[in-house]
Amino acid sequence: MNTQLRGVSLPARVAASTEEVGFDELALAARNHGMPLEALRYDLTPPGLHYTLIHYDIPQPDIRNWRLSVTGRVKEPATFSLDELRTMPSRTVRVTMECAGNGRALLRPRPVSQPWLVEAVGTAEWTGVPLRAVLAECGIGHDVIEAVFTGADHGVERGVEQDYRRGLALDEARREEVLLAYQMNGAPLPPQHGYPLRLIVPGWYGMAQVKWLREIELVNSPFTGFQNTVAYRARRRPDEPGEPVTRIAVRALINPPGMPDFMSRTRIVRPGPLRLAGRAWSGRAPVTRVDVSTDGCRTWAEADLDIATGHVWAWREWIFDWEATPGDHVLAARATDADGNTQPVHQAWNRGGFANNLVHRVHVACLP
Repeated sequence: MNTQLRGVSLPARVAASTEEVGFDELALAARNHGMPLEALRYDLTPPGLHYTLIHYDIPQPDIRNWRLSVTGRVKEPATFSLDELRTMPSRTVRVTMECAGNGRALLRPRPVSQPWLVEAVGTAEWTGVPLRAVLAECGIGHDVIEAVFTGADHGVERGVEQDYRRGLALDEARREEVLLAYQMNGAPLPPQHGYPLRLIVPGWYGMAQVKWLREIELVNSPFTGFQNTVAYRARRRPDEPGEPVTRIAVRALINPPGMPDFMSRTRIVRPGPLRLAGRAWSGRAPVTRVDVSTDGCRTWAEADLDIATGHVWAWREWIFDWEATPGDHVLAARATDADGNTQPVHQAWNRGGFANNLVHRVHVACLP
């Protein structure tokens, strides 16, 4: 369902230069949550620490009557219960998932929306049925170009009443690692992560991973729903179509060293040898290098990457040994992937605050 409400402007709003974070943004920040950066220590993020972004309300499905419908241009429309999906051959894929708006609150002028810093990320092992197997069972029409995924969450966004719906090109949907997932880290999906079923599209930002999935429709024309054509577009001006937000840009984060100051989150360390560590990932190509700066991005040195484990859609750990000296320091980490993509020191801006992969900086005070 898509209903335009009168009197409400669609373009994303940008904060005025003197505008502080508003109560609406605080409400979003309280409702959604990021991963505490110290959780970068885990190969797999515990579900309660994994970031969540919930557009509307968390649905409460009646699992006895719940069904996934496959409709549209298929040879045999079908419905599947959760038990029926569980009887099909399954696959488990380790995936680093990141919100498309991660880093939005760091941009100036600030796009007004969920005010992420850099914590909107997590890595989990998702288990489910490969989507391609379900589509093959129903039979794909010869003229299909996209699959449209509908979640059970329903609300109003920028004046449009809607179910949360996303379209995905058929070639992407039929990748072998794309899942209809019913487990997260070996347990049933938690309510906030899409119980009973969600879509997992490794390498793509989180907006593509439709939660509380209830319908898949195969179509022979591009999907023009709100989440594809209005919401997740990188625009510099409100009157331009913008570029669609798709795969995750390369990024490295630093596991904050030492101990934090409660309010500023400045890190406090003592002089001497200090091992820095973090994680790096990309949805476009495997990460091949991480560089670290301990002087505010003036000079860089290569960090050590862990041995590639075969989890091509998950983050890699990096480490770097540093001799901390008394005074104030700005640490930074910058990742590069196999296609030559690297993180910028100065971030390009867009109205939605999407795909902001600016190098991660951490302020450190080393005690005398």
